Amino acid sequence: MGLFMLGMDLTVLNVALPGLQHDLEALSAEVQWIVDAYALVLGGTVLAVGAFTDSWGRRRSFVCGMAVCAAASVCGAFAAQPWQAVGARCLLGAGAALLMPATLAVLHDLFPEPVLRRRAIAAWAAVGGLGGVCGPVIGGWLVEQSSWRAGFWVNLPPAVLAIGLALVLVPESRSPRPSAFDAPGAALSIVGLTALVWAVIESPHRGWTSGWVVGVFACSLVLLAAFLLRQSRARAPMLPLSVLAAPRVSMGAGALAVVAFAAFGSLFVLTLYLQGVLGYSPLEAGVRTLPLPAGLAVGAAVSLPLQARRGQKTPIVLGLAVVSLSFVVLAGTSAGSGYGRCALFQLVIGVGSGLVGAAATESVMAAVPEQKTGLGSAVNDATRQIGSALGVAVQGAIVTGVFTSRLHASLDQHDASGELLLAAADLSMLAVPGAAARLDPLAREAALAAAREAFADALTVTAVVAGTVTLVMSVAAARWLPRPVGHQHEDASTRQGGGGELPDSAVAVGR
Repeated sequence: MGLFMLGMDLTVLNVALPGLQHDLEALSAEVQWIVDAYALVLGGTVLAVGAFTDSWGRRRSFVCGMAVCAAASVCGAFAAQPWQAVGARCLLGAGAALLMPATLAVLHDLFPEPVLRRRAIAAWAAVGGLGGVCGPVIGGWLVEQSSWRAGFWVNLPPAVLAIGLALVLVPESRSPRPSAFDAPGAALSIVGLTALVWAVIESPHRGWTSGWVVGVFACSLVLLAAFLLRQSRARAPMLPLSVLAAPRVSMGAGALAVVAFAAFGSLFVLTLYLQGVLGYSPLEAGVRTLPLPAGLAVGAAVSLPLQARRGQKTPIVLGLAVVSLSFVVLAGTSAGSGYGRCALFQLVIGVGSGLVGAAATESVMAAVPEQKTGLGSAVNDATRQIGSALGVAVQGAIVTGVFTSRLHASLDQHDASGELLLAAADLSMLAVPGAAARLDPLAREAALAAAREAFADALTVTAVVAGTVTLVMSVAAARWLPRPVGHQHEDASTRQGGGGELPDSAVAVGR
């Protein structure tokens, strides 16, 4: 429940922006930060908080994080000024950072048996993805039934219920040998990651070569390099570099980041396509993104038997290849393709993402020491957040740049109708139909046809870039991700009714 809520909060306000902007009289930049403040705080602090979770108590972190999210949601629902809504979203991100690593760490502690743990992690990965991709559907329905404020109120019932159930059902767990908290390392990671996420979020609006963006990117790299140097020299490092350098961790986390890059970036672009090109309302567009979570659930389910037979490497490599294939489908989209090709793309990318999510999460968690499960979960979460932010920023920048460029080339910039449409295109494809409505019928149809063709071209370029990134990651995982040793023996013992892990002696014989 907690993880679904966190994923939903990433996207639930995306379709509520017009009403939010009108009610709060917010500027475009303020609206952007109402959406992005959540991801900024969550992505910047989750690594440090995850390390703290192991010693402080995983259930305690979960319950406190849910309580912070509930309080933040109430504050956001009563916001009367843009800065109040931004502050509420920041507080929501802080609560999410506190509870998100605890969700996976608790599951890892509750299910020591390999097969049951894999099932729990597959469910965790599927639910986390479902929350994000179902956010536009839930948000669209809430906006039509009530207002944008319902996008905050919707968090309250699951938060209260999850706190009560956790206190009754979830045992407390923490590291049996907690080490001293690395405060300097935590500070460096928080500032460095926050700067990195800020630069990624702001780059589409300010420009990738903007002085601010380049400067903050450079600062983030310096701070993260200082963090790694600190971890290599600290007596009790927050993130031991030996863990980070393990191929199962680095390649698993890389696969998670790339899939988040592909899935969340394409979901953002599809929202523009469904509303701007195909003309669906926010709720209709949200409903038409449901093939993606359906494919995600199928992929997570298929990942389980594949892991049982072949380990984590096969579903990760195969899943990344399937995600690449989905972008071949998307690259063939034209202005007249309609919804069918879009639905097929979502189904295929969902299956690939589900295959990777469950297996890559298990790959990372299996390589992390038992006393560091909160940190392992935080590594998962941080890479997902950075990957999703990069996906929206990079794919959004590409589609906007190619769209406006192609539209400039096809319209007469000195004609009044052309000037009007180009001014709207500088905002987004969503603004074009409203601008075209002010033209006479003949000019309107010609302008809309040109805009749809330009956006289809932009969609093709974006799909080629995203597909190439996922294909390269698939090849890298096939080359460097090791196949787990001993998983066949674990599964054999479970099939015989043992259900538990093999003794070290049996694993040694198997090796």
